[in-house]
Amino acid sequence: MSNLQLEIKQMIIETLDLEDIEPNDIVDDEPLFVEGLGLDSIDALEIGLALQKRYGIKLKADSEDTREHFASINALAVLIESQRAI
Repeated sequence: MSNLQLEIKQMIIETLDLEDIEPNDIVDDEPLFVEGLGLDSIDALEIGLALQKRYGIKLKADSEDTREHFASINALAVLIESQRAI
């Protein structure tokens, strides 16, 4: 697990106040929503705000790309890396 994936996992746990989950419980390529971690649309909004604050990432709520970026920890890491390169 890279430092960025670990950072993202810790941010999600802190942002959503997931008390019973450790970073190692979240699989990098498993879905974050519905199956997998089981998050919902409200959780997505909170994660989106946390990403904007922490990494300065701009997201469009109704964009299909945004849905793809939120598919997994790995997808979020790719998004963050791509924004850092700009």
